[in-house]
Amino acid sequence: MSRAVVLLSGGLDSATALAVAQRDGHEIHAMTFRYGQRHAVEIRAAQRIAARHAVKAHTIVEIDLRQFGGSALTGDIPVPKGEAAAAAIPATYVPARNTILLSYALAWAEVLDAGCIYIGVNALDYSGYPDCRPEYVQAFQKMAALATRAGVEGNPVKIIAPLIAMTKAEIIKLGRSLLVDYALTSSCYDPGADGGPCGECDACRFRLKGFADAGVADPLTYPARRAARAAT
Repeated sequence: MSRAVVLLSGGLDSATALAVAQRDGHEIHAMTFRYGQRHAVEIRAAQRIAARHAVKAHTIVEIDLRQFGGSALTGDIPVPKGEAAAAAIPATYVPARNTILLSYALAWAEVLDAGCIYIGVNALDYSGYPDCRPEYVQAFQKMAALATRAGVEGNPVKIIAPLIAMTKAEIIKLGRSLLVDYALTSSCYDPGADGGPCGECDACRFRLKGFADAGVADPLTYPARRAARAAT
């Protein structure tokens, strides 16, 4: 069985990408990052997902992007909500994040002799991040071929972004067909003290729209539902 490194954030997209990698017949080595993000609840989600899918290995890498800041996820900047979240490149963009994460994944892939890295980036229903575009993935693929022993020897690690041209609804439908349990995932950029989603940030809005368009209920409980339940 060929090995694959899967970048597993704990969100909807990365959980689906992991399931796709398993469907493709790979032995999964999942990589999650604790990088100082305010939504660190996603790390626990990643652990739940890795356990459910019985991955071969799951490593949690510790880095601290808070020392650079520059993002609502790693600095003292409010997470935009509602209309304020609709900027072309919103405040939740973490400078060079995917380049940093993919570089770590590339190093691990070389050590493991893994043939590919799966990343759950999406260029349709997303927040406009520059490192989620097909052009970016293609550019990193070229760099990976140039900068690694595997690439120089003619066996470059492949960067696979299976969801990049899919809508959120299509991703959800695919994940459900692969038995992804979305109740285990966490997408919110600004979760509450209990880890529940805010329902108003970009990630929550795209997720909710995706489930609505897919015609299925999101298994997570949002503030309005919590308030309604408390009132009964």
